[in-house]
Amino acid sequence: MAHPIKHFQTITKHRHRVIAHCAKAGILWQGLRHDLSKYSPTEFIPGALYYQGDRSPNEKERELFGCSRAWLHHKGRNRHHYEYWNDYNPKTRRPEPVEMPLNYVIEMFCDRVAASKIYKGAQYTDEAPYTYFLRIKGKHRMHEKTEALLNELLEMLRDEGEEKTFAYIRSLLKERRHG
Repeated sequence: MAHPIKHFQTITKHRHRVIAHCAKAGILWQGLRHDLSKYSPTEFIPGALYYQGDRSPNEKERELFGCSRAWLHHKGRNRHHYEYWNDYNPKTRRPEPVEMPLNYVIEMFCDRVAASKIYKGAQYTDEAPYTYFLRIKGKHRMHEKTEALLNELLEMLRDEGEEKTFAYIRSLLKERRHG
């Protein structure tokens, strides 16, 4: 049974959390554009059809069909996903991860924190985004420098909280702009 209203509420609530986090990080404009493709028919319809409330509808779509067309569409249009940053390497003749620009790593961090808050609800702790990250850490799915920075930010969040982590993120952006 499709749940278009619940799906709309979930993605909108998530998006608003990401916007708030991006504002704290100093990339508000990026936050305002975050995940707009989720409202397109290609992503919204499967999201409503496979909505479950406690995990991504893409997981259910994968279980049923072996892949998620909504995810394939989404990751190809949203630069805050490390999967977007893969390109063919002419030396190895294989697709390989490319280092993500700082502002997209920060948006990815904001996205992961917001998603953990949405899906964990009252059980959310600042450790949750790091625990989720451990599923892929060290598996060569993202560029080593991108992974190292994301790991650093998630560990800082886990160990020192949001206020200190967002202050550090703003200092990284300031350093990049003036350095």
